[in-house]
Amino acid sequence: MTKNEQKGFTVWFTGLSGAGKSTLAEMLHHELRKRDMRVEMLDGDIIRTNLSKGLGFSKEDRDTNILRIGFVSQLLTRNNVAVIVSAISPYREARNQVRWMIGEFVEVFVNASVEECARRDVKGLYAKAFSGELTGFTGVDDPYEPPSSAELIIETEDEGPDKSLQHVLDKLHELGYIEENARLAEF
Repeated sequence: MTKNEQKGFTVWFTGLSGAGKSTLAEMLHHELRKRDMRVEMLDGDIIRTNLSKGLGFSKEDRDTNILRIGFVSQLLTRNNVAVIVSAISPYREARNQVRWMIGEFVEVFVNASVEECARRDVKGLYAKAFSGELTGFTGVDDPYEPPSSAELIIETEDEGPDKSLQHVLDKLHELGYIEENARLAEF
């Protein structure tokens, strides 16, 4: 598939902080680049400090942040770019809104328990949330609503990043977004 034949789509990685979203997004980014595809990666933390600077962590602000990421993703997707989003996106309704807005949308639920995410947490955010020092933390004292119709569920407690990435490549191949599901990038 040449760049001129490439169809735009968005892969939206959602899940708790520390579940493995950014790791898989980065790996997928390298895979799609190896296929000579036009690809952009939108990380929730980076978007929050730039495009959504000034927003807090209320439900309304979180939804606004997700809708902004969705809007940018939709613009890129309609211009035949492969978009990779890595964002907690805790609320199902906001994710469903961006699904509708984008159209060519592949939701990937990166699932890991709060306990496992806390174990992986190098920033100590879960410890602060458990102690009450940090409030409004998704999965601790703020809800995370798992997807009801994700195209793919990745269980990162049960498998490593390489196997998880292969599931994503298999799904993108099945949906016709990539020609081959074989791994091209080495990590």
